[in-house]
Amino acid sequence: MSEPTAPAPSPQAKQDEIHSVVKSAGVIGIATFSSRILGFVRDMVLARVFGATPAADAFFIAFRIPSLLRELFAEGSMSSAFIPVFTEYRTTRSKQDAWELASAVFTTLMTIVTFVTIVGMVAAPWLVQLLAPGFQENPDKLALTTLLARIMFPYLLFVSLAALAMGILNSVRAFAVPAFSPLFLNVFIIVGALFVSPLLQEPIIGVAIGVVAGGAAQFAMQLPSLKLRGLLFGFRFEPGHPGLRRIGTLMVPSLLGLSVTQVNLTVSTVLGSFFAGGPTYLFYGMRLIQFPLGIFGVALAMAILPTLSSQAARGALDELRTTLGFGLRMILFIIVPAMVGLILLRTPIVHLFFEHGTFTAQDTTATALVVLCYAIGLWAFGGVRIIVAAFYSLQDTKTPAVSAAVAVVANIVFSLLLMRPLGAAGLAFATALAAMVNGGILVAVLNRRLGGVEWGAVGRSSLRVAVACIPMALACWWAANAPVWMHPDDWIAKSVILFGAIGVSVGSYVGVHTLLRSDELDVVWGIVRRKLGRIGGS
Repeated sequence: MSEPTAPAPSPQAKQDEIHSVVKSAGVIGIATFSSRILGFVRDMVLARVFGATPAADAFFIAFRIPSLLRELFAEGSMSSAFIPVFTEYRTTRSKQDAWELASAVFTTLMTIVTFVTIVGMVAAPWLVQLLAPGFQENPDKLALTTLLARIMFPYLLFVSLAALAMGILNSVRAFAVPAFSPLFLNVFIIVGALFVSPLLQEPIIGVAIGVVAGGAAQFAMQLPSLKLRGLLFGFRFEPGHPGLRRIGTLMVPSLLGLSVTQVNLTVSTVLGSFFAGGPTYLFYGMRLIQFPLGIFGVALAMAILPTLSSQAARGALDELRTTLGFGLRMILFIIVPAMVGLILLRTPIVHLFFEHGTFTAQDTTATALVVLCYAIGLWAFGGVRIIVAAFYSLQDTKTPAVSAAVAVVANIVFSLLLMRPLGAAGLAFATALAAMVNGGILVAVLNRRLGGVEWGAVGRSSLRVAVACIPMALACWWAANAPVWMHPDDWIAKSVILFGAIGVSVGSYVGVHTLLRSDELDVVWGIVRRKLGRIGGS
């Protein structure tokens, strides 16, 4: 049976959809940028107080357990399965039907995740041994990791409910409040490290307490926004609800699909436990990668999913192809220069932000190498999120799951091959290579499914991006090799050089795109001008 089709969209309709996506992504990006900046402050605090010590390794291993489950139960499979179905209910049914679905999902999710949390706290010793086999030779480190895992497991419940609230708000194009909610996690971790830790016999426990408090705050701050829109869910135990069954059907294969990056990071964490400081280097390295990925890649994917889901529900495949092609062009427009900057400025960035207190020059060298290996795959990390969103908008979660399974196997093989010659950095490189494998498979399948995705426009955009990256790469290379980095205490000069180079790089990149009359830059400037126009007219 042929796919349902909708009338071809008008040029104005296309522009409206594009502006809607960019505007939404901008809101999410600003909120995420604020969260990432505060996250950098958080990481600087943790690096100064705990460095790459055994306590830091124990915390990062313990935090990986609820973080992985969070991806599986919440931000990965549940959100990606919930938004398309909930959007369809809102588009084709009454508001009461949508509320009943949200309430049924809330009650079921809370029941399941509460059970998982209790089981996880009981099974923490075995989970830690599974995730950190390299800790077996250090019983004290193993015991501390187990204790931290038990303390932080309730974070899974709070952040899962927060993800459901985010899915509901995103489906009605309300992005700001959910995007700002992670600020609370960073605030509470900082408070825990600076003010609670000094009061405890084992200081790192203060950070774990901050994690749980931050998760609760992430959920609580979204409730007023839900209530304002009449979408505040209630208790409705209805496991047989047809919408809930459909979400469950979509969710099962997507447990691996969207969360492949987290699964691969967990593989890296397991193998990284065999290297002293390995979990810490991998954590800080990925934090730097997640800065541009979270601000732009995740923001664009979150903004584009409701639009793609609405187009798929209406059978408007021409509009869907246009939106997807635009999403791929925008992700390359922003992520590729970020990748170039991180590769060239990796050592100055790690040195300036983290090399304080107990974080040594040796730790900087090891972390910078991890950043290099992760950054090589940054374009793939971002692109996969956009492509997977397209599959989920079509309510196809099986294809991403199969592709992700192949990528996980590839990651394990690459890790075992690269960890011996490169150490922890080899594990980061394996994760990047696995993302490329995943992206290649998904692109091939989606291209056949949709009959093309405006590849000509994507190719032309990629060429403009490559040309625009040349002057910024020269600026970054000059800054990274400036003599000031040889002086250990000249922090002001180092800050001026680093941020000056970033400013020059951004300016040159935008300047080249202006000369090339880039469509992507025109869209961004159009949104900015309209914003400024509203401010000026108010």
